[in-house]
Amino acid sequence: MKFKIDENLPIEFADILKNNGYEASTIYSEALKGAKDTIVISVCQREERALITLDLDFADIQTYPPQDHKGIIVLRVSKQDKPYLILFLEKILPALSQYPLEGHLWIAEEGKIRIR
Repeated sequence: MKFKIDENLPIEFADILKNNGYEASTIYSEALKGAKDTIVISVCQREERALITLDLDFADIQTYPPQDHKGIIVLRVSKQDKPYLILFLEKILPALSQYPLEGHLWIAEEGKIRIR
C-alpha cells in the first residue's frame, strides 16, 4: 500500500509507515507545499497513493468520491502537536491491515474510525 502524507502532518509519518512495510512520500518531498487540494488529489491518483491528511475538505464525498481514489484518511484529532499526531498514527496503523482503504474514505477520530 502506498501513501502520500499531506503537508499538515509531520514528515515522520512517512518513516513510521515505511517502518511498518508501507511505501510513503510527503507533499514536501515532491515540492507540492501549498498546492491546491485538486493538485494534491490528482498526484495521489496518478501515483496510486492513498492520502493521509488533517484537511477536512477531503472528507467531502461529493468533491472527492471515495471510489475514485486509492483511499483517503482524514484525521480528526483534538490536538495537532507532533507527538500527539505520531502517537495517533501508531494507534490506527493496525486498522490498515484489518479494514479496506482502497475506494474508501476513513475519518479517524480518537477511539474510532468511520469508513465510507
